[in-house]
Amino acid sequence: MLISEYLALRNQISVTTGNAVGAPVSSSQEVNEGESFAQALQQKIEQKRDEIENLSQTLGEKQSEVLPLSEKQGVSFSKHAMQRLSERDIDINSGDTLERLNKGVGIAADKGSVETLVLVDRNAFVVSVKNNKVITTIPQEEMIGNIFTNIDSTVIV
Repeated sequence: MLISEYLALRNQISVTTGNAVGAPVSSSQEVNEGESFAQALQQKIEQKRDEIENLSQTLGEKQSEVLPLSEKQGVSFSKHAMQRLSERDIDINSGDTLERLNKGVGIAADKGSVETLVLVDRNAFVVSVKNNKVITTIPQEEMIGNIFTNIDSTVIV
């Protein structure tokens, strides 16, 4: 609950008697006669909790629509990685790139890696092995002069 909603609700309900005071209550903040402030507050909290749960379900459905291929193939991509794929015009669906990337992540996981650099053809993928998620991707042209930090292994597939 936002502080502004709390203050608006507090100004409309008498804490001691529970009776409505002042301006009429809007339909989104409907208060029953005789309802205490605590009860009204609890009701508002439950409404917000339901809204959050519905939003979470909707986002889960949208994410599965956006990344169905990567979920089916194992490795997923962070928002940053998806942005880099688009900006750098890297096509992971060409040939067997995604399959080889998953194979490289599997090899790194078998060796106990946490963060690994997977080199597939002319592209580099920095992957969080424990989360099975690509953090970023870099084409060969941009690799020259770059330093890859916070990795504990490199897999070339």
